[in-house]
Amino acid sequence: MEWTLISLFVVSVILLIFSIFKTNHAAKVEHKQIDLAHISTMKEINTIQESIRNMELDMEVVMNEAGVQLSSNEKLFTREVLDLYKRNYSVESIAEMKQVTKSEIEQLLIPYQHLKDEGRKVANEN
Repeated sequence: MEWTLISLFVVSVILLIFSIFKTNHAAKVEHKQIDLAHISTMKEINTIQESIRNMELDMEVVMNEAGVQLSSNEKLFTREVLDLYKRNYSVESIAEMKQVTKSEIEQLLIPYQHLKDEGRKVANEN
């Protein structure tokens, strides 16, 4: 009886040690997978940041070549107005939100309305 209890205790200790090693191995594998996901996410973020930087530089080059000089407030205002316009807000509601006249908003949106209407014409021709 004593030998049976001792052998069962030894077997349980061996199984405990084996389960600890298996758990550690599984944790290491899971940690590697998390690291790989983190690395791929960081690479994607870096790629997106680089694309944004390149677009900003391209925009600056185009603005300099076109001779357009806008202050940062004017750029922000134009960006906000264009964003609202692209989200299908009416010119009247944009003017009301930005507390400017409707004619100022229309004047600001003239170049962008032409491009938008031109895209519709091409789509309707097909």
